Amino acid sequence: MSTSLNGKVAFINGGSRGIGAATARRLAREGATVAIGYNASAIAAEALVEEINVTGGQAIAIKADAADAASLTSAIDRVAARFGRLDILVNSAGVMAFAPIDQFTLADFDKTVAINVRGVFVASQAAAAHMKDGGRIINLGSTVGHRMPFAGGAVYAMSKSALIGLVKGMARDLGPRGITINNVAPGPIDTDMNPVDGDFAGTQHGVMAVARHAHADEVAAMIAYLAGPEAAFVTGADLLIDGGFAA
Repeated sequence: MSTSLNGKVAFINGGSRGIGAATARRLAREGATVAIGYNASAIAAEALVEEINVTGGQAIAIKADAADAASLTSAIDRVAARFGRLDILVNSAGVMAFAPIDQFTLADFDKTVAINVRGVFVASQAAAAHMKDGGRIINLGSTVGHRMPFAGGAVYAMSKSALIGLVKGMARDLGPRGITINNVAPGPIDTDMNPVDGDFAGTQHGVMAVARHAHADEVAAMIAYLAGPEAAFVTGADLLIDGGFAA
């Protein structure tokens, strides 16, 4: 087990499954105490907490609704109060709705923006208030923020493009405190949101240089790097991990 994050406390919003769960495992292995934020997946979150704790890590689960500013802020405040600090925020919660623009509902538009954009801003603002110099904020963006080659993805692509501007601006605000903020922008990852055996997998592979889905652990490794001491000079970046999807 690595010790690069010993003594650090991380809050992973959307940490109960997929990339968020892989990140919780990876940061725990690096020595961080992890707080796993969940909304509807309480059973999965508690199972992940038990898995991490049994294997020598330290983890808790905490309910946090990315679409509800009060819920999200309260969860972050409670994590900081419980452990006396907050060093790392990973914004992994997200939704992906596809439909032609003439059929996309305002309800789905508002939900996408509330979770994928507003929730990231709210969590980053709340976490930065607790961070000492040298904190880390990492958001889950997407390669479609750079390239959307399929019909029906306009709103999802817009929500991920918004994060590129957000981190560039927030990097300027937080840089004087040594706090870095970056996006990790995956391509197709084998999760329940975009499974490797899904109907759309082959179409995605057709526009990629490396024609496969990645494993969530591959994304978690990049997040762990950004959370660690060796990434202190990386900020305001949108780092693609997409098998050449956007190439």
